[in-house]
Amino acid sequence: MTSPASDTITMFGAAWCGDCRRTKKQLDELGIEYTYIDLVAEPAAADVAKEISGRTNIPVVVYPDASHHVEPSNADVEAKLRELSLI
Repeated sequence: MTSPASDTITMFGAAWCGDCRRTKKQLDELGIEYTYIDLVAEPAAADVAKEISGRTNIPVVVYPDASHHVEPSNADVEAKLRELSLI
C-alpha cells in the first residue's frame, strides 16, 4: 500500500467499525467517488493510515487537498466536501 492518490478521496476503514460503515454509507449516498482501503484485507495499510493521522482510530478519510479527518461526523464530512466543491 502506497500513499493515497492526490486526486481522489481515500478512506481507510474496516467492516467491523461502526463509524467506518456510517462514513462509507454517507459517501455512497452522496455519490462521491472514493477509494476504500479495507484494513482487514490489507493490514499493512493500517501503518499508512497511522502515518497520515498520527492515530490508530478509524476511519481515516484523506481528501484531494491532502487534509484528512479521523472518525469524522457526517457534518464534518459534508462540510469538507462542500469546501472542496464536491457536493
